[in-house]
Amino acid sequence: MKKYFEFDKLGTNYRREIIGGLTTFLAMAYILVVNPLMLSLDAIPDLPEAMRMNKGAVFVATALAAAVGSLFMGIIARYPIGLAPGMGLNAFFAFSVVLGSGIPWQTALTGVLFSGLIFIILSLTGLRELIINAIPAQLKFAVGAGIGLFITFLGFQNAGIIVGNPNTLVALGDLSNKPTLLAIFGLVITVIMMVRKIKGAIFYGMITTTIVGMIAGLIEIPGTVIAKVPSVAPTFGAAFEAIFNDPASLMTTQFLVIVITFLFVDFFDTAGTLVAVANQAGLMKDDKLPRAGKALLADSLATVTGSIFGTSTTTSYIESSAGVAAGARTGFASIVTGLLFLLALFFSPLLMVITSHVTAPALIIVGVLMVSSLGNIEWKNFEIAVPAFLTIIAMPLTYSIATGIAIGFVFYPITMIVSGRRKEVHPIMYGLWFIFILYFIFIKPNG
Repeated sequence: MKKYFEFDKLGTNYRREIIGGLTTFLAMAYILVVNPLMLSLDAIPDLPEAMRMNKGAVFVATALAAAVGSLFMGIIARYPIGLAPGMGLNAFFAFSVVLGSGIPWQTALTGVLFSGLIFIILSLTGLRELIINAIPAQLKFAVGAGIGLFITFLGFQNAGIIVGNPNTLVALGDLSNKPTLLAIFGLVITVIMMVRKIKGAIFYGMITTTIVGMIAGLIEIPGTVIAKVPSVAPTFGAAFEAIFNDPASLMTTQFLVIVITFLFVDFFDTAGTLVAVANQAGLMKDDKLPRAGKALLADSLATVTGSIFGTSTTTSYIESSAGVAAGARTGFASIVTGLLFLLALFFSPLLMVITSHVTAPALIIVGVLMVSSLGNIEWKNFEIAVPAFLTIIAMPLTYSIATGIAIGFVFYPITMIVSGRRKEVHPIMYGLWFIFILYFIFIKPNG
């Protein structure tokens, strides 16, 4: 086991990998609560029940998709990256496709299935790996830093430190709010442990914050530990219904746009996550991602598996960077994360104690670690600085990793050509420029 995952080469051990995998799971566990609420359109009153996905079934599908995806990533690609149904993509699925377009959720699952199958083909042909390796190092650094700002923003938002404001878009939240104070306490404790160089500081910070939250009455102590696993039957295999019962519904421009959107956002969210986490873990070699093809194949297989169970697109999670910060360096951590998602099926009451205010400090700290890649960007070269900066700033401002990548990649060939450095631009980057232009013209970015 140690030899397969190259523990000695990467300077890690079972303890670090287990703590890293557990930290990643805790940082991702919110999806087990959020995804069923999102896909069932729980926040929308007076909807026909036929439009709502069964919450219990989606909970099981979410856990199974995350478990299988994380195990694929750990065993096949050997990267410390957890997978689960992606935020943003599930919102697009629920609110744009099902609620906005009136498409049955069963057909929407078919769209997810098709996008996953196309991803598998692209991964096996090596095209996805070729694209990722064609991205210049400067933009890879920018992607990592942009994701760092994005998840820090998420952390501040989840903590209630930053809130929405109709006049200024965002504003400082009510710092006297008790859950927000709990998050601030967690941030301070985690920072102290990080400064003291305590290994697993992020994980211990979350545990400490949870315990303090229970003592203060801000987190409800679960009355039971084990609960019955709901049935997945209401959603399992629903992705095949349209194929066999209503194939005509799949022969429309609307359905094609849905598949392309799932495809596009998942591709570049995953690419950004893989590059950022691999950079953070020190796994990049000559600005290229080793075993990128296997990582992308694992992601593709997870999407197909998740659609069959009955959930929206499964993708690589940037919260995995919390696990890397806690010490994870190999796929063994992802196996730990996957097994914990399986266990979560039986211990769902315990998940309720891992609130957004508990995980917020971890996201903020990880953001601090990830923006260190800013120092590697050639800021004095304006042709590099412009696309890099736009990539970084657009991610939190558009609330989308994929859109940030798209904006930066549109400007990169332009600035390089004007500066007389067009020969340094890989031909694939010109192709991506054209695709991104079409994307902004014809498809509303989501993600």
